[in-house]
Amino acid sequence: MEVIATQHPDVLLLRPRVFGDARGFFLESYNRKTFAGIGIDAEFVQDNHSRSAQGVLRGLHYQIRQPQGKLVRVVAGEVFDVAVDLRRSSPHFGRAATMRLTADGHEMAWIPPGFAHGFLVLSEFAEFLYKTTDYYAPEHERSLQWNDPALGIDWPLAGEPLLSAKDRAALPLAACEVFA
Repeated sequence: MEVIATQHPDVLLLRPRVFGDARGFFLESYNRKTFAGIGIDAEFVQDNHSRSAQGVLRGLHYQIRQPQGKLVRVVAGEVFDVAVDLRRSSPHFGRAATMRLTADGHEMAWIPPGFAHGFLVLSEFAEFLYKTTDYYAPEHERSLQWNDPALGIDWPLAGEPLLSAKDRAALPLAACEVFA
């Protein structure tokens, strides 16, 4: 497993070993011992799978209680992935890490608890898988405004993204509940 630094020291881009030949490929997407060896000793309790059309922006989401660490990857298409540190005690509070994740590249990202997370679909569609360290708790879910100037995220947009009603109503960082 190759570990690649991002703009935030706690958010990691991971590149697994891929074994391919004329038949296709094989990769190990998760192995608890391997992940513990690179400092990710997480217990995953839920797997999620979404499919989204080009231009869909999902996020930036987080749970103020039952915060979720996420191991994310794209199995079809390409996304622009974003994680924002919402831990007020962190020296990197408010800092975003951005990266492109592609099905062909097989990259994964580790986003620790205490971060807001979202992605923009760049390809015709994308299928996105993520393992979480805690269960989905809609009563604790919050949304950080994706285009808050305080975050300084340079989204690769050609126009306006397709947003859910929840994401259109998201709050800027200055008004969000954050972690201690």
